[in-house]
Amino acid sequence: MTTRYDAIIIGAGIIGSCMAFEMAKKGWKTLNVDRLPAAGYGSTSFSCAIIRTHYSTLDGTALAYENYFHWLDWAGYLGVPDELGHAELRHCGCLVMKTPKNNGLKHMIEHMKILDIPWQDWSPDDILNKLPFMDLANYSPPKLPTDPGFAEPTGGRIEGGIFFPCAGYMNDPQLSTHNVQRAAEAHGAEFRFKADVTAIRQENGRVQGITLADGSEIDAPVVVNVAGPHSSKINEMAGVADKMALTTRALREEVAYIPGPQGFDIEKDGMITSDSDVGSYSRPEVGNRILVGSENPECDPEEWVDADHYSTDPTDQMRYQVMRLAQRMPTLGIPEHPTGVVSLYDVTPDWIPIYDKSDLNGFYLAIGSSGNQYKNAPVAGKMMTALIEACEKGQDHDNEPVIYTLERLKRPLNVGFFSRNRAINEDSSFSVLG
Repeated sequence: MTTRYDAIIIGAGIIGSCMAFEMAKKGWKTLNVDRLPAAGYGSTSFSCAIIRTHYSTLDGTALAYENYFHWLDWAGYLGVPDELGHAELRHCGCLVMKTPKNNGLKHMIEHMKILDIPWQDWSPDDILNKLPFMDLANYSPPKLPTDPGFAEPTGGRIEGGIFFPCAGYMNDPQLSTHNVQRAAEAHGAEFRFKADVTAIRQENGRVQGITLADGSEIDAPVVVNVAGPHSSKINEMAGVADKMALTTRALREEVAYIPGPQGFDIEKDGMITSDSDVGSYSRPEVGNRILVGSENPECDPEEWVDADHYSTDPTDQMRYQVMRLAQRMPTLGIPEHPTGVVSLYDVTPDWIPIYDKSDLNGFYLAIGSSGNQYKNAPVAGKMMTALIEACEKGQDHDNEPVIYTLERLKRPLNVGFFSRNRAINEDSSFSVLG
């Protein structure tokens, strides 16, 4: 038996679920299919769920700031209760160290001024007043503990940092996705789990629907690839992988969860930190712990993997990024075997996502979004809905890009910025910072 929908969304992570919510509100009959047992169960569940407003490009900054207000009033944005309760934004702010690598954050400061986003210029004394356990010596370039000179200062000290008050983290990324699922279902959206897509059916250059591993066929004139680390495999099924200037790949990443600095309540008084001098970032975590990730400096090897075949066991990399952060936080405890999570990012060569149509009519892309797009999910859902509706009405997005107006900022955003056929954006940080 074949069932039919207006649109099939492959993936039920935070972005796929927000797409269902936004499309359902516009009257689309949608179905999300996901091979996992629940919404947000894949890479979303392992997200650091950091909400921030600073990006390396102006359009990325505007998108992030627009999204900030949705997270700030998360329950209000959804407008629907959830039997599990709503995820919450833990407001703590974000401190980014000024370093030669980020040019003292001059570009980001210009973005803040243009968009009227709050920011504060902190001196070294300001940093130590808030975070007295910090060592502000320079250690760059980031090194592995196995390299000569590791943990030896290289001269000078951190000149200060920029504090972004409109920042924090969602306390439970998987719950936030369940919240969106319930909101989407309230508007008629459907979700189907443990459903593995094996084929993208098409005819005469137009998508027709999908086939699942159990042999069932589901028809729709629109199919959206929001499959996260499996997005490249879905593109191959659709026959569009070799028709894009940019591709996506699955990158294995490790994040550690360790006790916070001794004698300091990091959960209550801490903040998100981003530090390209040591190549690590951190944020507070429940239980007075601290989450430690890598900013992907050159010393860290990139481990590109098959999304279906990779190890989830922690390696020395998890301990190494903790040791790098401990240069900045000398009282940080370093467990011999840190605990944490190992998961996958789906990334493009410039770490900017692809929100676009494809060369197969009716087949759309919201991919390459891991690591830095969780925070953009609500507006990504709105923007993709606008893109799909425009293209389905005949607009040639490749030659006449869809312009989406950010509702709160009243600012037009050229969706072509996220094109699959763009040149690599040299303004990108080429890292998890987007």
